[in-house]
Amino acid sequence: MTSKVQSLKAFLGGAGRVALVEVAGTKGSTPRETGAYMLVSGAAIFGTIGGGQLEYMAIDKARQLLFSPLEGEMAAERPEGVVSEGTARAPSTAAATPPDGFAATLPSRGRDTRTTLDVPLGPEIGQCCGGRVEVLIRLVDTALEQELVAAADAEQAQLPHVYIFGGGHVGQALASAVALLPVRVVVVETRAEALEGMPDTVETSLTPMPEAMVRKASAGAAFVVLTHDHALDFLIVAEALKRRDAAYVGMIGSKTKKATFRNWFLKAADGSEAQFADLVSPIGGDAVKDKRPQVIAALAAAEIMTALAAHAGASRAAPRLSWQGNGRLTARIRATLICRPEFP
Repeated sequence: MTSKVQSLKAFLGGAGRVALVEVAGTKGSTPRETGAYMLVSGAAIFGTIGGGQLEYMAIDKARQLLFSPLEGEMAAERPEGVVSEGTARAPSTAAATPPDGFAATLPSRGRDTRTTLDVPLGPEIGQCCGGRVEVLIRLVDTALEQELVAAADAEQAQLPHVYIFGGGHVGQALASAVALLPVRVVVVETRAEALEGMPDTVETSLTPMPEAMVRKASAGAAFVVLTHDHALDFLIVAEALKRRDAAYVGMIGSKTKKATFRNWFLKAADGSEAQFADLVSPIGGDAVKDKRPQVIAALAAAEIMTALAAHAGASRAAPRLSWQGNGRLTARIRATLICRPEFP
């Protein structure tokens, strides 16, 4: 698995001279928030401050800070690659030189380590956001590099987990979709072959007891259940609903499957109506009737991200609940399922 921190370290280790371009302040409507940043070298960038003319101006100014005029011309002639979570972008054809009046004045070469841009996002630069952005550009030295890596480590540690149970067609598509988001994705399977071909940024877990992963998960996680076995689906969903601190519990299937689960959950799994009410099924909603895996994955990814954001907001406003797994409950449910071969 390749994490964003690993990608950051690889960029810093192989890019040569690098400048940090950071959104230092915003007013009104802007493409990115304060604190968003990108790294710029002579031939590549890592991350984004929102794209568009603002970003082109910032890249141009960063390279002026990095290189002498002659070096800057040579760097501009090299093909530009973009390192941003593993995605490469073709060279841009947009102008990189800011319009008159918006270029920061740099001190004499040899002592420059930082500069700023103060850019109104209006028709003068071909954008109509209406806000204003202050951009701070700094040369990256060893100390700043260590700060960036430490901040990325801390950010990664705080990312919410999304557990995808099942690596079939929808599971593969969902893992690919969610892997692009600021979350930690774990695909859990009982079949080794179903874990093949997962994106590099996705963790995988091969286990004969997938429900154990529910008990190990941190608070605020999302659980998406779509295995090849309905009985296993029910077991995992029951475990997730019992937690009461999950941001999202979703199960693929029809309304009939959900009704069947409800009947079993209330009668055989000691579940309650309040717990059952937290279940999202079908996943991705029912407004779009397209059942292709990629479509279901796109809709479910948006649904999951919305739930994670809502849970994070609620957690900041209320004490966090703690939960301990109940192994006896799992054993009892598993025994019920094994004893009922006709279970759907």
